Amino acid sequence: MRTRESPERAAKSSEVWRAAGKAGPPAESRTGQPDSPPYGLPPRSVARQTGVLLLGIKESQDLKTIQATLSRWGVKHQRLSSEELKQRFPNIRLARGEVGLLDKFGGILHASKALRVLQDAVQRLGGKVCDGEKVMEIKPGLQITVKTTSSTYQAKNLVITAGPWTNRVLSLLGIELPLQTLRINVCYWREKVPGSYGVSRGFPCLLDLGLSLAPHHIYGTPSMEYPGLMKVSYHHGNNADPEERDCPAAFSDAQDIQILSRFVRDHLPDLEPKPAIVERCMYTNTPDGHFILDRHPKYDNIVIGAGFSGHGFKLSPVVGKILYELSMKLTPSYDLTPFRISRFSGPGKAHL
Repeated sequence: MRTRESPERAAKSSEVWRAAGKAGPPAESRTGQPDSPPYGLPPRSVARQTGVLLLGIKESQDLKTIQATLSRWGVKHQRLSSEELKQRFPNIRLARGEVGLLDKFGGILHASKALRVLQDAVQRLGGKVCDGEKVMEIKPGLQITVKTTSSTYQAKNLVITAGPWTNRVLSLLGIELPLQTLRINVCYWREKVPGSYGVSRGFPCLLDLGLSLAPHHIYGTPSMEYPGLMKVSYHHGNNADPEERDCPAAFSDAQDIQILSRFVRDHLPDLEPKPAIVERCMYTNTPDGHFILDRHPKYDNIVIGAGFSGHGFKLSPVVGKILYELSMKLTPSYDLTPFRISRFSGPGKAHL
């Protein structure tokens, strides 16, 4: 959870994800055998409610803001004192009498399985998924032409959601956005006692809002993705070209892991303080951390979704609806003022 997140958009997205596994006829699996509904996945495989525990000092403004937001929207939550935290989560070591805020509604979205559900839905509705094609040319006009390494496509409307490759694609249309592409270390830490930080033990997701002195948030998810390993990662990274995501780590990458190692050693004593697995992903950040959801300044039948800043995937059902509405010239369901390209000014502004 982020303090800037719209509870309305988050709640709507969560509703869609939870329903994603419940609707639709059986689909064939990649083995050609029919899967049981929904799309071969039980609902809990797409999203799992674990709760989210936010940790910070008693005076934390972030904690106060989030608690006020949860209360305003009627989301079940519980404020935990330092003593209550120690009793309920003895395998979290506190340093300065921190308090907790337990959002009981939060949980984990399994990205790869969620993508499969979405792709199956697209194909069931007559769409086509074309993978592994690099965009080489875009010709704007009443009829837009997109040339890739494999084929040529034409359409009246185009939606561009190219992640860290956004500016490369947009350069074909004469625009550059103030985006920063970061390589993120996704780290998994071995439990000293298997299951001690597991979902089966009722351990929630974590978000550090001041437990550590790191300049950016540290977050964690209970052991589940890899048995016996808990994910603890840093919500920031280092500048990187997306084509070099999997290149050997730079020294600055190692510094991020050192921050995490100290956090694990000091606050999660039942984990080994050295990561067992390090994977990498990319963030595409905007200067203000808000998304870009807007039409191209020159071509109103080209829509751009970009700059999701490490917190976009969970909101993709609502983001997809907004991009659809923009492309079809419909009145957006939400106020898009915070997401307009025109909000950027000064050195970081978008330019044609």
